[in-house]
Amino acid sequence: MPSKRFKKALEVVDAKKTYPLKEAVGVLAKFPKAKFNETVDLAFRLGVDPKQSDQMVRGTVPLPHGSGKTVRVLVFAKGAAAEAATAAGAEFVGFEDMIAKCVAGWADFDVAVATPEAMIEVRKLGKVLGPRGLMPNPKTGTVTEDTAKAVREVKAGRVEFKIDKAGNVHVVVGKASFKPEQLEENARAVIEAVVKARPNSVKGTFINSCTISATMSPPVRVDVREFATH
Repeated sequence: MPSKRFKKALEVVDAKKTYPLKEAVGVLAKFPKAKFNETVDLAFRLGVDPKQSDQMVRGTVPLPHGSGKTVRVLVFAKGAAAEAATAAGAEFVGFEDMIAKCVAGWADFDVAVATPEAMIEVRKLGKVLGPRGLMPNPKTGTVTEDTAKAVREVKAGRVEFKIDKAGNVHVVVGKASFKPEQLEENARAVIEAVVKARPNSVKGTFINSCTISATMSPPVRVDVREFATH
């Protein structure tokens, strides 16, 4: 059974209506709040076939106002790159010791960064980190010599997005405590990044639907036509 709060939220939103982004965020702001600071995310249903390698959709986007969550960063590096990562605020920095911890099943971090040199060994963690979406990747800026820059960007609110097996993408755009204009600007940055990530091989409609919701709220349908998605 839906909770009283959820039912009240359903009275605020018209489930059949697709709202311009600014209005959608406004509707979300009117929902009754949960007892904790809910995470707000965008969900996209894309017109791609995830089984086709040339229709992969992934990337990163810096959120203008950050994600509102504390990001714990692990950096696989040695020497100067390790020192730079520590100075930039990475929680965990190391090489053989950190690889051993991951092999043993430890995964108490949110993002992993590695130098190209370290990747030779880190690649062997594919079976451990891959399924959890924690593998460093050059495409997302997490395999780099400039470990300090990568750590700072991730900490500042750079989020990753990647299509799942069903052709959906979920991206965090902030917290319920954010001001509506902050959520709108973050969401706008994410929608633009997803539109840009459209594979050349995709014909027809790329974004079939887009909704914004908080952890405990119903989804609000977002009209993405202003983003030139065709």
